[in-house]
Amino acid sequence: MNQQYIDIVKATTPVVEPLARDITEHFYPLMFERYPAVKDYFNQSHQEVGSQRQAVANAFITYAKNIERLDQLGDTVALIAHKHCSLGILPEHYPIIGECLLEAIAHVLGKSANEEIMAAWTAAFNQLADILISIESNLYKENHERMGGWRGERRFRLARKVIESEVITSFYLLPEEGESRIDFLPGQYIGLMLEIEGRVHRRNYSLSARPGLEGLRISVKRELNGVVSNYLHDHLHEGDSLLVGAPCGEFVLENNDRPLVLVTGGVGITPAISMLDTVIDSAREVIFVHAAINGRVHAFRRHVEALAVEHPNLKTRFIYAEPEADDHCDASGYLKEELLVALLPDDRDVDFYFLGPTPFMKAVNRMAENLAIPPQQIHYEFFGPLEVLN
Repeated sequence: MNQQYIDIVKATTPVVEPLARDITEHFYPLMFERYPAVKDYFNQSHQEVGSQRQAVANAFITYAKNIERLDQLGDTVALIAHKHCSLGILPEHYPIIGECLLEAIAHVLGKSANEEIMAAWTAAFNQLADILISIESNLYKENHERMGGWRGERRFRLARKVIESEVITSFYLLPEEGESRIDFLPGQYIGLMLEIEGRVHRRNYSLSARPGLEGLRISVKRELNGVVSNYLHDHLHEGDSLLVGAPCGEFVLENNDRPLVLVTGGVGITPAISMLDTVIDSAREVIFVHAAINGRVHAFRRHVEALAVEHPNLKTRFIYAEPEADDHCDASGYLKEELLVALLPDDRDVDFYFLGPTPFMKAVNRMAENLAIPPQQIHYEFFGPLEVLN
């Protein structure tokens, strides 16, 4: 981008920012009507509640605000690139996105969207597209070159289903051809491509076992009215095949000697189990805190307890919001800051990972800040607008 375009984008961003949600509200219907094939790449449930649209609006405005300081965009760009790779987004999709997004900007800005302003925002989009295409190209290459890796979609079959709780079931997936031992980074997710009642659905699910095993494991919560989660629970049977995208995601385990703190709620436990299983045989101290409604919906409890018996470097705490008569937990109600204070070292020099439902993540994010854990050592995965957590 030349300096003139940069100056125009900087000058007009304060005008565009309050209208960003209106722009995405126009952008998505326009794109889906004009290019219906791309609709299969988007989770329509997220479209209906608006979380995806808000996240995209915020990401684009963040980019515009940092148009002269692109180094500040590392985490945001990486999150988008990994998400795109998990869905199979390719360079040829970007002209479609650009056409519809820029038309939406012009529509919402109205008469103020003169030729000069639109030329600047076109240049801004093209620059962002080039950045993402380059990063995604490298990610596709890295995924292909891993042990057992691949590019694009690969066919797997369901080898086994294991019920982990009343709401969570694990699915063991084996590739139909090629290397069956698959490497990835603990905390990453895969994309599933499923045709349900004549329509293609793409969903991402965290891997819940350590890397390098035979095949892959995901553990899926049955969601109320969840099209894909209910299909997996009720209609995907052992021996059935499905298409799988290579592991992606930057919410991954840091390899160092600092104590590892894993704080999860509900189905957020799944990537934490992958991390736990990866480090448990080392001397690294692990603090594992999990919150659930009660014992009936608590997945992997026996597994974690068995590890704690064998490994003195593992401390566990279980909190149940509504414990039942025969439940055994370390605390009832909601996770409180005092519980974390009692577990953490005084210097707070830990790697702190948290994941769970949005209200849980908002609360834990505040706790992490209050506890003065170094910001660069706080890790979470959140696909919605980051402002929600703050």
